[in-house]
Amino acid sequence: MRAPSGLKALTSTNPKNKQITTVMITKKYIVLLTAVALCTNVLAQSTVDRPRPAEWNNLVYGGRFMDLFQPMPNIGQPTSDTWGDPNVVPRYVDNGIENRAFSFWGGNKVLGDDGKFHLFVCGWRESSPKGHATWPNSTVYHAVSDNLYGPFVVQDTIGKGHNPEVFRLKDGRYVLYVIDGCYTAPNVNGPWTYGKLEYLTRDRRLIEGNSNFSFAQRKDGSYLMICRGGGQWISQTGDSPYHQVTGTTLATNGRVTPLRAYPAIPGRFEDPVVWRDQVQYHLIVNDWQGRIAYYLRSKDGVSWKAESGEAYLPGVSVREDRHVEQWFKYERIKVFQDTHGRAIQANFAVIDTDKSLDKGGDNHSSKNISIPLTAGRLLAIIDKDPVTEKTRSIRVRVFAEPGFNPQTDIDLNSLQFGDPEAVNYGKVGAVLTTEKAGKDLIITFKCTGQPFPQDEFAAKMIGKTTEGTLLFGYARLPWVNFNAPILSPLLPTFNTQGSGLMVEVQNFGFETSKAGAISVSYFEDGQEFPVARGNVPALKPYEKAVVELPSGISFEKGKAYTMAVTISSGGDAPVTLHGAVTPIR
Repeated sequence: MRAPSGLKALTSTNPKNKQITTVMITKKYIVLLTAVALCTNVLAQSTVDRPRPAEWNNLVYGGRFMDLFQPMPNIGQPTSDTWGDPNVVPRYVDNGIENRAFSFWGGNKVLGDDGKFHLFVCGWRESSPKGHATWPNSTVYHAVSDNLYGPFVVQDTIGKGHNPEVFRLKDGRYVLYVIDGCYTAPNVNGPWTYGKLEYLTRDRRLIEGNSNFSFAQRKDGSYLMICRGGGQWISQTGDSPYHQVTGTTLATNGRVTPLRAYPAIPGRFEDPVVWRDQVQYHLIVNDWQGRIAYYLRSKDGVSWKAESGEAYLPGVSVREDRHVEQWFKYERIKVFQDTHGRAIQANFAVIDTDKSLDKGGDNHSSKNISIPLTAGRLLAIIDKDPVTEKTRSIRVRVFAEPGFNPQTDIDLNSLQFGDPEAVNYGKVGAVLTTEKAGKDLIITFKCTGQPFPQDEFAAKMIGKTTEGTLLFGYARLPWVNFNAPILSPLLPTFNTQGSGLMVEVQNFGFETSKAGAISVSYFEDGQEFPVARGNVPALKPYEKAVVELPSGISFEKGKAYTMAVTISSGGDAPVTLHGAVTPIR
């Protein structure tokens, strides 16, 4: 479908831009810009000042995800002949996608087989009487650029939809997710067919509604999805049903609480973005009310660890001349990944005022912008044995790659390596020795005598290049199994006599599971009572089994009980699902 009248013509069509160059920003400068951005706008009542942990003041440069943001390249020429609050004018309107006649929101990019960059973004006419409140009637547009940073020119209209995210399946087809639907196409240029993805809650509640999903391809071509509420879902193909595997816990008041992927802190979370590289899964989620985002990591996409520090804040859109475009809100973050899966660019939906103040036909609007990210270096731990209190050193291979020579480009005196949180606070060992290995560099780091936390699966390196720019990277811990089974149960069902029960268990991991134990219990008056125990057989990847468990417990007819199913297998952490069950109706 062609672009609507006025959209294609008004979108910038400047020629391809010169080679992009960047300079690094110091930690001090970023913090200063953030403070300015927070103070220059009068916050609406819908936002609050969220206090930061005091220890975050001790993070070293590179210790928070926000330190990875680099200055935005100059695309085209800056202009004041555009919409916007004075805090965002003048600006380079060719960064991302912008148009006087349309407001854009959300979206992400992929590199097509044609060598061009394809942005799928939603939007509406800026003159719409409801202004930003028109978003429920958004249209999804397909825009194209020869440059990763823009300008993106609308090529065609896909159809209805809001907050799109496009991803490619193992068979080469594309899926374009939108709230409450999706489009599929044989290639990035279409034709696109509208349909719906299927979501199986599997005796778990859908956390905070069916919207703002984010997707990451797993190593076997299957897909992980994180929903708006932080639930974890897995699809074997990416367009086949998504199965929710979120675990639960039971609060002291008896309420079943899902184990979300998000930090266990106060916040109004939305806009998750998840991706996977050669080391681990990454997740950023935004607290829209507090206007602060958080960064987390995972080895399997199900269990997550939060790192200290802000993932981003208002004020991260810094130009090469160090001028800050002080957008009021940064939302719907997405990342563009290189061939190693590393995030090398973040793109945001930004707006120059509170959404409620953006009216039709006024001087306020929204667009999509692009900001470069520092890519993590490729690392591998050579030693295979776990680090213990007796370990005195650890060897790490830093791989050479185009544009980076580890033998000449690293400031060795600046390096730290070890447990990511300890590294973030500058509390780990420095370099002992180095040796060349072909074009690579092997670095021996001093160990501090502290083993990695039991739930840790990666190590981190932070330092500087010989030019003074940020250098960082993650490496897998060789003794951690990244292919471990992911066993996920349903709640029990009972036979008609109520004397026995059945529990379905499925393996969503990459390896056959070991035979394990399963137990069922119920809660009453704050106490837990056992119901049944049994064994779960070994299950191949994606295989499921129904486990029959005898029970001599008598339950009251028609009464709903809070029950828990717990699985223990092969030394992995137990998996528990809580929920309400009525044994005899």
